[in-house]
Parts: sequence; structure tokens; C-alpha cells
Amino acid sequence: MKTLFSKTWKSSVKPGKQRKYVYNAPYHVRRRMMSAHLSPELRKQYGKRNVPVRKGDVIRVLRGSFRKKTGKVNSVSMLKLAVFVDGVDSSRRDGTKVFVPLKVSNVMITELNKSDQRRLK
Repeated sequence: MKTLFSKTWKSSVKPGKQRKYVYNAPYHVRRRMMSAHLSPELRKQYGKRNVPVRKGDVIRVLRGSFRKKTGKVNSVSMLKLAVFVDGVDSSRRDGTKVFVPLKVSNVMITELNKSDQRRLK
């Protein structure tokens, strides 16, 4: 049987293989997939283009129906490869509020959560 995930796999033209790589990726690889762009000010300050999103970061939504909204990251789902943000929510039929999952590629980090010293390094 072929393995579900290969560390030596580089790339493929086939979309099905690309999706398979993402869906079957282990958590240490998914963490790198959860990187979002930094704002131009942060990019100059840290000399990096993107950083993995964490709980407590302040982000701005760039795409979708919640475009231009800014909020603090409430939680990050490594399983769904999604970010849940305060202020970006929808209401169910019974009136309860639920967070809308956002893809990391559609958000930009405007302020980093600096509580972890290892992250700042």
C-alpha cells in the first residue's frame, strides 16, 4: 500500500495529489501551512514575509464577505487549516452565534501576540 504522506514529495501538477498532500499532512507540516502574511510594518520590523498564526494575534481579513474586518484570533484549527476570529461570526437559525472559519491565505497579521519569548526569536 502506498503511504498517505511522503516527506520526499516535492510537487505535482495534479490537483488531486496536491489536495492529498494537504489533507494527509502531519501536524508539524500543517503548522507551516498555517502561515499568514505580515503587514508591511511588521515585515520591515522582523524581516519576514509570513509567520504561523497563533491565538492572540490581531489579523485583518483580505477576502470574502468579512473583508476589511479586523479582530483577535480566538482559535486556530490545525485539523481544518482554519482560523477563527472575534467579530467574524454568523448566527444560526436558533439565534446562537458561531465563528466562521477563515483560510489563512485570506488574512494578514497586523499585530503579533508577543507573550511567547521563543516566538520573538
